[in-house]
Amino acid sequence: MEKVTFAAIILSSLLLVLILMAIFRILMSFNRKKMKEEDKDKTQVGFVVNTFHELVAKLKDKERELEALTKKAEDRASSIEIYNENILQSVPSGVISLGRDLTITKMNSSAEEILDVKEKDVKGKNCFSVFGGPIADIIRARKTLERAEVSFVTAGGKRIWLGLNISPLKDSAHNTIGQILVFTDLTELKAFQSQMELRERLANLGEMSAGIAHELRNPMAVISGYTKLLMKKVDEGARPAVEAISREVVVMDRIISDFLSFAKPTELVQSDVELAGLISGCVQGVEDPSKGIRVIHDYGSLPVIRADEVLLRQSVTNLIQNAIEAMPEGGEVKISIRQDDALRLSVSDSGHGMAEGIRDKIFLPFFTTKERGTGLGLSIVHKVVVSHGGTVDVESSEKGTTFTINLPKSLVLS
Repeated sequence: MEKVTFAAIILSSLLLVLILMAIFRILMSFNRKKMKEEDKDKTQVGFVVNTFHELVAKLKDKERELEALTKKAEDRASSIEIYNENILQSVPSGVISLGRDLTITKMNSSAEEILDVKEKDVKGKNCFSVFGGPIADIIRARKTLERAEVSFVTAGGKRIWLGLNISPLKDSAHNTIGQILVFTDLTELKAFQSQMELRERLANLGEMSAGIAHELRNPMAVISGYTKLLMKKVDEGARPAVEAISREVVVMDRIISDFLSFAKPTELVQSDVELAGLISGCVQGVEDPSKGIRVIHDYGSLPVIRADEVLLRQSVTNLIQNAIEAMPEGGEVKISIRQDDALRLSVSDSGHGMAEGIRDKIFLPFFTTKERGTGLGLSIVHKVVVSHGGTVDVESSEKGTTFTINLPKSLVLS
């Protein structure tokens, strides 16, 4: 309705202008003509002048109406723009618009938070200054993409997973003027999926391990017995060989014990555990200043939690021991604890980190990079933490590795 009124005002204004032009022509013709009857001439001129003033007044009225409608249209456009901006900044997904030349034209607050960048720092720049790898290839192809899951490293060095959609950005005439990226942070979801898959695999391997361990233990007991007999009867020249067999039997027995520990269902014996005392005991048990290892504590007063103290102590000790072994040339082990939606205990080392391929396998049973390791330590840590209703996360870079035990806040007593 407003568009029709606006058009009518414009049309009527144009009509008035044409009328005024005609009137001026009439006036000019009156000036050029000499009329014999002066009274009649004056009457006609007066009529024309009056008519002219009336038309000018009407034109000014129409002009005021036009200004009012223009102001109303501008206010409405501004209101719609603000409303759209509010929606864009409120959605939890990241949204980035790109121009035809693939420069960044707009970025909402969720995109800033997910990618760890600021719009003011990247606006007007080529999108490849923010995105690289597979995302850059997808953007460069300029094709519609309904769904993709891609890995991305933020400006702060954090590796995250993005669920990404890309579509053409079009104007009101449906002309393509760029591209629009919409993405969500899938990192927590992917971690949860990985934890669930790992839990299932560990359960299956645990059942298999129990059977293997029981089958091996009896023959190993026989070998151990015969080795002891040989030690009493062999001469000195053969004794080193028998001792080597005996040592390997001890190693095999330890592996079998780890098998059984991993396979045995975890039955928690929960009690009130002072976290400060537990961590202090773990550090004292493995700290060795002679190796150039320094343990740093980054926490204040620690709470009392409801947990199995023996199993939790075993898990924390294992993580600290792994951190120390990751720094054969010395370094720092940092133990930190924070509380938000969970109780998070982190153990960090300043070693050389782990390759991504290794990082994906460290919780699997029997996988180890140690020369004499059994590959069950971290699997048992994972099992203990899961039994408490928690999860274990790992982050690694060339500056070191951090393992984080996440325990439910419901375990915190004070």
